[in-house]
Amino acid sequence: MSDQGPAKEPKGEQGGLLADIQCPADLRKLTREQAAQVAEELRAEILRTVSQTGGHLASSLGAVELLTGIHYAFDTPDDRLVLDVGHQGYAHKMLTGRRGGFSRIGKDGGIAKFLRRAESPFDHFGAGHAGTSISAALGMARAFEHQGKDHCAIALIGDGGMTAGMAFEALNHAGDLRQKNLVVVLNDNEMSISPNVGAMSSYLSRKLSAPMVRRMKGWAKEFLTSLPGDMLHWAQKAEESLKVFFSPGLLFEALGFKYVGPIQAHRMDVVLETFENVKAMLAAGDGPILVHALTAKGYGYQPAQNDPFKYHGVGAFDIESGKFAPSKPGPPKYQKVFAQTLIRLAREDPRIVGITAAMADGTSLDLFKKEFPKRFYDVGIAEQHAITFAAGLASEGMKPVAAIYSTFLQRAYDQVVHDVCIQNLDVTLAMDRAGLVGGDGGTHQGMYDIAYLRTLPNIVCMAPKDENELQHMLRTAVEYEGPAAIRYPRGSGFGVPMDPELKPLPLGEAELLRDGDDAVIVAYGVMVHAAEEAADELAADGIAVSVVNARFVKPLDASRIVALARRTGVVVTVEEHAGMGGFGGAVLEALSAAGAEVRTRCLAVPDHLVEHGDPDAQKAALGLDCEGIARAVRDLLQKDAS
Repeated sequence: MSDQGPAKEPKGEQGGLLADIQCPADLRKLTREQAAQVAEELRAEILRTVSQTGGHLASSLGAVELLTGIHYAFDTPDDRLVLDVGHQGYAHKMLTGRRGGFSRIGKDGGIAKFLRRAESPFDHFGAGHAGTSISAALGMARAFEHQGKDHCAIALIGDGGMTAGMAFEALNHAGDLRQKNLVVVLNDNEMSISPNVGAMSSYLSRKLSAPMVRRMKGWAKEFLTSLPGDMLHWAQKAEESLKVFFSPGLLFEALGFKYVGPIQAHRMDVVLETFENVKAMLAAGDGPILVHALTAKGYGYQPAQNDPFKYHGVGAFDIESGKFAPSKPGPPKYQKVFAQTLIRLAREDPRIVGITAAMADGTSLDLFKKEFPKRFYDVGIAEQHAITFAAGLASEGMKPVAAIYSTFLQRAYDQVVHDVCIQNLDVTLAMDRAGLVGGDGGTHQGMYDIAYLRTLPNIVCMAPKDENELQHMLRTAVEYEGPAAIRYPRGSGFGVPMDPELKPLPLGEAELLRDGDDAVIVAYGVMVHAAEEAADELAADGIAVSVVNARFVKPLDASRIVALARRTGVVVTVEEHAGMGGFGGAVLEALSAAGAEVRTRCLAVPDHLVEHGDPDAQKAALGLDCEGIARAVRDLLQKDAS
């Protein structure tokens, strides 16, 4: 971004001023020049650490000066700082006593990638989903007012987060309340403003927020109100015209905010001067205030600045070259199988369109976009709109496929219920990242989609046992003339052979993979493979187990499951999902309705939050691996024998 000045490569020193900062109070003891040095050291350490551990790089590099400036100018933690999502929060974590924990970020026992209230008193509000910061900060600011506390709340939100409708709902409410102790900092790393306009806007913004200019504006307002009606009208029109000419902030002014910006947010002198002026504006009762800050994702590291999307969430890489370690050959990822299958289907059917909510690359719909650019829609961070938009398409005969992470589809639950299922519209929900997700932790676990979908009318819910079955299920879902949902995990498949022909599956029909008279394991989704491994282990001990690939939770193949349950007397269900309301519950309902009196065990995620960590280790700890499944079968058989 040309108006930010040249990006400097980080120095990379281990010591420096940063070593002595344990909390923002230490930062505030420094001079402004030293604060700028701290920002450089932060950028260097973030780059050095993330190159070894992986993590969110480009966003964090882009927000270094803003976070340093906020902690320097405001009295955190008494003044509350709310980060939207938290992708940009690494500098915040380092300035608040967690610098030493970065070597294990996102790992078992390490600090989280996102903000968590339980992790630090400086994490005032946890978030892994975008668009929540302004609402939360407004609530905090209002609470201070009720409690008579002289603190403010600052929301730091990226321009991507501003695509969430909830952000504008909060802006509208804050402006209506005229909330005097609220600051919204818009971290804008997409808007391109030419150097001349950018420099002029930045200059005006800083000077117009200064105390003398604010007093002059007050005098001018008094003078204008004394003018005759016609002259006052034209004076006001002239003022609005100047705002439109000089500033992109008219929208925020219309919502009731005092607009400051855009500022060059990689210049610490600009950032600190602006925030000091904003504090003075708050003291004068001029809130709520929106600071428009221009940043560049990946700032200070040229490879990330050149390709911020590639360097958004990264694994380990070489700093000098910017190159990642070559990926090892292996099975295709579920996301790629999904996209490639959707492309095949779309070639056959021009009614098929792909929809995503700011996750084109994550869901692999970027591949679909290349093939069908006019049939691809990225609606931004707006899952609610995505689903109702899909419903509108379906109502006119199109076949929309919305690829949304399981954890993010939660945000559109009412739209799935009201706009899709009640109207029985032909919308396919492809729920990516279902189950345990690893380093992203509790806010991103795909743990609840079975429970929140299987209760709904008209919908078909399914999960493939592997990548080959995924392609057949996608054909099944697209051909079904009503709502259909497929859940599938993050990462690579099992390396099974891929059928060349796509075949629809009979709705509600499970697959009997092996037969045995001692017990039946009914597994849903990718847990089928662990169930088969458990059956092998049990067979070595002379225990003959039936294994069922359920395929569908709705409609459930109740007749087959009940028949096997009655024959064996022992049923174990397995799913990578919360136990309450999940697949096991559906099986228990079927057994109860049939009056089948059998011993049962539902293996699922218990009623507690699963944090970040290695998914395989977490499955083992939860009893969702082959050993855990075999153990559950043996336990039930021993109880039966007694």
